[in-house]
Amino acid sequence: MKFIDEAKIEVIAGDGGNGVASFCREKFRPFGGPDGGDGGKGGSIFAVADRNINTLVDYRFSKLHKARDGENGRGADCYGKGADDIMLRMPVGTLIIDQNDGEIVADLIEHGQEVLIAKGGEGGWGNIHFKSSTNRAPRQKTEGKEGERRELRLELKVLADVGLLGMPNAGKSTFISAVSNARPKIADYPFTTLHPNLGVVRVSHEKSFVIADIPGLIEGAAEGAGLGIQFLRHLQRTRVLLHIVDLAPFDNVDPVKEAKAIVKELKKYDESLFDKPRWLVLNKLDMVPEDERKKRVKDFVKRFGWKGPVFEISALTREGCEDLVVEIYNYLAVQRQQQNRAEETQMVEEARGIVSIDPDDPRFKVIE
Repeated sequence: MKFIDEAKIEVIAGDGGNGVASFCREKFRPFGGPDGGDGGKGGSIFAVADRNINTLVDYRFSKLHKARDGENGRGADCYGKGADDIMLRMPVGTLIIDQNDGEIVADLIEHGQEVLIAKGGEGGWGNIHFKSSTNRAPRQKTEGKEGERRELRLELKVLADVGLLGMPNAGKSTFISAVSNARPKIADYPFTTLHPNLGVVRVSHEKSFVIADIPGLIEGAAEGAGLGIQFLRHLQRTRVLLHIVDLAPFDNVDPVKEAKAIVKELKKYDESLFDKPRWLVLNKLDMVPEDERKKRVKDFVKRFGWKGPVFEISALTREGCEDLVVEIYNYLAVQRQQQNRAEETQMVEEARGIVSIDPDDPRFKVIE
């Protein structure tokens, strides 16, 4: 199945049915009174997150989604039937944006999450609602309301804990296949990865995390060189980035220059992504003679000006990969604990009704 991570659709909710003005005409009931029923509710459109879907390809070719209108009311107190709602199943991680004003309509981050994206119109009232002691033969009725109509842009941002960043042929696909269940295409030429790949890394039976591999970046990606920066959005939800560097490039290019180019493109794309925790992973050490490894690693780190964590691995022979995986899991475990504590604190504060009071607010004054 082709990987599609962007789509534009139009959703049209159903209109509500009209109410009716009707009077009872039955025999032996000369004063039966009003009996016009209400119109039915128009169908609404919901977006549903489904973990069994991993692409937006269904919405690339099916752009219009329209719900049915509610039925009109009828006499004899008959109410119009409401239309069925439409459920649009989308991959977990889909961001739904209003095309006209840029408002974020929904962010589907959990399996089974349902979000209303177009509300159906309410049905109109029949004349039975307008009868009273002074208005025994009302002829008033109301028409059904129109359903919402929206033009939406769908953006898929994969949900992963760790993102891989690097030049083409840096060994990202080899690394993800070595540590996870992912089996991306691997070859000895650039741009073998044409779309993001996800892999589950299992540290033990009950300990795991998700890693994402995106197509490689090159200098000038922000201007559209190579595959551009269109896939960088898939790294925005990650907790840590692994900057994988080929320490033994076959074309004798300077790996420091390439690494700096990646960082530059990252900053051009998004400052928040640039500020994410980033670890340096020096790959293909099996291609470097053992007596030169320490010297080459030290030289790279010095010229690159790197102050963060550094890991030396060979994705092909899996040397150093296990230690790196354990370090990643431990880091993610600490991050999750901190997030859980922050959420618990927020819930407690909300439950207690704690609010911050500005002492300069004129509504509050100190009583002496």
